Amino acid sequence: MDRLTSMAVFVRAVDLGSFAATADALEMSGPMVGKHVRFLEERLGIRLLNRTTRRQSLTEAGQAYYERCRLVLSEADAADAVVADALSEPRGRLRVTMPALLGRHCIAPLLMKLARKYPQLELDLSFGDPIADVIEAGYDLAIRTGDLDDQSGLIARRIASQRMVVCGARSYLRTNGKPKSIDDLAAHQAIIYRRSGRVRPWLFPQEGGPVREIMPAGRLRLDDLQAIADAAVQGMGLAWLPYWLVRERLAAGMLVGLFGGQPEFLYDCHALWPRSPRMPPKVRAAVDTLAAALPKLMT
Repeated sequence: MDRLTSMAVFVRAVDLGSFAATADALEMSGPMVGKHVRFLEERLGIRLLNRTTRRQSLTEAGQAYYERCRLVLSEADAADAVVADALSEPRGRLRVTMPALLGRHCIAPLLMKLARKYPQLELDLSFGDPIADVIEAGYDLAIRTGDLDDQSGLIARRIASQRMVVCGARSYLRTNGKPKSIDDLAAHQAIIYRRSGRVRPWLFPQEGGPVREIMPAGRLRLDDLQAIADAAVQGMGLAWLPYWLVRERLAAGMLVGLFGGQPEFLYDCHALWPRSPRMPPKVRAAVDTLAAALPKLMT
């Protein structure tokens, strides 16, 4: 006999309190219920149930075995559900929060493509740099770049790395000269990224040492990366920006990348979602889609 089936019959017999009720619930004969229980008892070499004509009760060993059987059956059901989820189509509303620029340029186009593939999937996308509480705000998925703060109750998966580049317009470089090393940046005007009242340093990897931080100095302080890129194109100074944001400007010659031989700093990009026994198909599909396609857009 199949041991897992016998376990399920045994657990049901304990829960319902009689072989007759179990037989009715499982649509099998009373003798067959007894046969499953005896199979387990003979296999284990112990009595699991004390039975009389009026009542049945678990033995001490039977009580311990019953608790374990419930766990085993629960895990088996969960395993089946994982496969069922993997085979089911993503559907329902998917609420995602993401940084505004990265979302518009990279994340949203990929999720739109996913929505076209699955007609039953609805998208509810939030673009904003203020970091929302994923669980409290009811989001299914959050995209974050850089270091992660408190991840309590969340699962995180790295899905890409954001490459940062120093760049400037040809007009600026003709007037002010081209910096040959990172040390030369101190003599140049930088377009400063300031968010939440804090200036963000420029970061550069160093071989065999910690990341070097350069605090930029300049006349312009902006809290929007798109505006910084636009100002750089106008020759207002040098900028430290994500490659995906200035890729087309670099290709068109509107901006020039600097320090080509210098290792570029990478900001990790993570997907985060609320912890649960099973990952919803809509969340799994979104995370897998981003992990597969986003690196090509960000590097």
